[in-house]
Amino acid sequence: MIARPIQAALALSMLVAFAGCSNTTDPGYQGWVEADLIFVSPDESGRVTKLTVREGDETRKGDLIYTLDDDLQQADLNQNNATLANARQSFDRAQSLSKTGSGTQANLDAAVSALRVAEARVETSKTRLMRREIRAPVTGTVQQIYFREGEMAAAQKPVLSILPPGNMKLRFFVPEAALPKLSIGDEIRVTCDNCAPDLTARIYYIATTAEYTPPVIYSLDERNKLVYLIQARPDRPTSLRVGQPINVYVKPKSPAQPPAAAGGKS
Repeated sequence: MIARPIQAALALSMLVAFAGCSNTTDPGYQGWVEADLIFVSPDESGRVTKLTVREGDETRKGDLIYTLDDDLQQADLNQNNATLANARQSFDRAQSLSKTGSGTQANLDAAVSALRVAEARVETSKTRLMRREIRAPVTGTVQQIYFREGEMAAAQKPVLSILPPGNMKLRFFVPEAALPKLSIGDEIRVTCDNCAPDLTARIYYIATTAEYTPPVIYSLDERNKLVYLIQARPDRPTSLRVGQPINVYVKPKSPAQPPAAAGGKS
């Protein structure tokens, strides 16, 4: 027969082992990494004449990333500069006639209006020409290039996409019973294959509407159940890759402490 102290020690060791197994077998919640990409498009269609970045390059806000042909824009600027020169001559002539009393106020007003319109058109042409050099709107990593040098890019059609580090996000789904465990701002633990062991993220979005388990989640137990979408921002976004599957583990909330009784014993 085993002595009572030995029995107690065995029981304690079994409890510790069981607790350890329960922690390691916690499946967590399945999810994946996504990103809000910044798509950089030209205002007007044109042929890509130069790409200064490649996929995977780091770029800073304001850096030149690609250029488009500017023949039409340069011609438009030259034409508007010529119109502006004529408008200035007309204005000078109308102003001189007005000073000598030979001209009318109506002619002077028309000359002033034509001059202002011509000046505005020149500024517009300069802006159009300047925008043929496309600069990075944000700091980040070039993710994908959709048009190469020599190809025609349509207006508002992205030539490339940039991923700012802060735009990485984690998406996972939880059943309704798990919602009380989660709040905006909560820290969660994240694991994935060949990732650092200490990855964390913070929840910034909890869906208010249920949906069916998406097909990317393959757990048979979760299929055909209503779940809620949760999104979180990783604390170390550079340690993750877009599309990477992850497991998310929610840290248990500490139970609320009952309020202390007022006053002492009577």
